[in-house]
Amino acid sequence: MSSDTLAKAAAAPDIPEHAADLRIVPQRRVGQWTAAVAVLVLLALAVNSVLRNDAFQWDVVAEYFTTAAVLRGLWLTLWLTAVVMALGFVLGALLAAARLSSNPVLRSVSWGYVWLFRSIPILVQLLLWFNIGALYPQILGVRTVDLLGPVTVAVIGLTLHEAAYAAEVVRGGILSVDRGQIEAAQALGLSRWRRWWRIVLPQAMRSIVPPAGNMLIGTLKGTSIVSVIAVQDLLYSVQLVYHRTYEVIPLLMVATVWYTLVTSVLGVGQYYLERHYARGSERSR
Repeated sequence: MSSDTLAKAAAAPDIPEHAADLRIVPQRRVGQWTAAVAVLVLLALAVNSVLRNDAFQWDVVAEYFTTAAVLRGLWLTLWLTAVVMALGFVLGALLAAARLSSNPVLRSVSWGYVWLFRSIPILVQLLLWFNIGALYPQILGVRTVDLLGPVTVAVIGLTLHEAAYAAEVVRGGILSVDRGQIEAAQALGLSRWRRWWRIVLPQAMRSIVPPAGNMLIGTLKGTSIVSVIAVQDLLYSVQLVYHRTYEVIPLLMVATVWYTLVTSVLGVGQYYLERHYARGSERSR
């Protein structure tokens, strides 16, 4: 036997003759499948109890689901959400830029704003703005009561609250961009505006979009709190109906189903927006 044959024989593993007859058997996960079956059974029981419980009065839900009052409340909720998110992120971007600036006054003011408006509950902020006439009866010669109606108060209160959180979201997204990217853009001679628009912002959006999407959905649901100051949003509209008909549960289900549908649509939009900004990264794969 040659030396090459001996070397190959020594390197080859000791494989049994019946190795070809062996089968790879997947590991049995009895506990996981048992838990999955239990969860499905509980879920089926919950769905069955909701659908078959006469107290939900699904016929009443269908009757009021697309009434004019409910649709007007839904429209105001969507409008309020869009306006608050747009204004909140514009103000939040300015606050984030101030927080990242080299000016200590701007940094301090930005930090103080975020600290203050994140510390006060949104309900308290709305009630303070709603009663601002007790502190300032007139602004620029105009009575505060005539100047700030319920919808205006809702926009101001929600926007100032939203801006505090948007500022941190934008600041976190900007800080997530590697400093080397900015230095490389500077080395290429790009202007400050082009650096931010073409280099920093597209990469920062990867970190901004997920929390911003959660904020959008949270704002949509959070607008229901304006019902305490008599803004006729979706929740307030169904409350007006059940105060007259005493059909509380089915009218609350009308609002619940509408909120669920709208948040589901927003969730789908958030998914595709995240995938768009994740192009070229490992997360997109």
